Amino acid sequence: MPGLLGKKIGMTSVFSADGKNIPCTVVEAGPCVVAQVKTVATDGYDAIQLGFQEKNEKHTNKAEKGHFQKAGVAPQRHLVEFKGFGDEFKAGDVITAELFQADEYVDVVGTSKGKGFQGVVKRHGFHGVGEATHGQDDRLRAPGSLGASSWPSRVFKGMRMGGHMGSDRVTVQNLQVIKVIPEHNLVLIKGSVPGAKGSIVIIEK
Repeated sequence: MPGLLGKKIGMTSVFSADGKNIPCTVVEAGPCVVAQVKTVATDGYDAIQLGFQEKNEKHTNKAEKGHFQKAGVAPQRHLVEFKGFGDEFKAGDVITAELFQADEYVDVVGTSKGKGFQGVVKRHGFHGVGEATHGQDDRLRAPGSLGASSWPSRVFKGMRMGGHMGSDRVTVQNLQVIKVIPEHNLVLIKGSVPGAKGSIVIIEK
């Protein structure tokens, strides 16, 4: 679907027409430059490649330099393909936050905050073993039994245990666009979106 790359600025809240306080996330959506146009004839499918945030040429390798020079654009830090734009854009065009309108619904893709190694209470919502009574000492947040003993004599795959949490690609669907500020390329999206402040997100119609 058509969309844009953006940077998560943070959260705020706005008042609706009927006086309700709506929490929303502010995203700097674009401007994104078209770095490549793919067609069925040349690539087997229709899509456009969008670049976001210019980067220094000395941090760009030769392959990337050639790719951006062919499109006639400055080197970009992030590249993502989007389908559904049709043939209305060509290499070098700039797409801004005006792509979105208030009250439409979008999907937002981001990378969740990394939380390192976490136990089962935080990672999976376990309750622990209950009260610290009857001689029970240090098992409050322990996972408990992992399975049977003599059979199957192993731990099944997928068992919920402690481990690495976060830093995952997360998609949140059907979020409402509350407001678009085109002069600053800002999009206000109802609710929260995955990722930390300053992280890169993908907004898709």
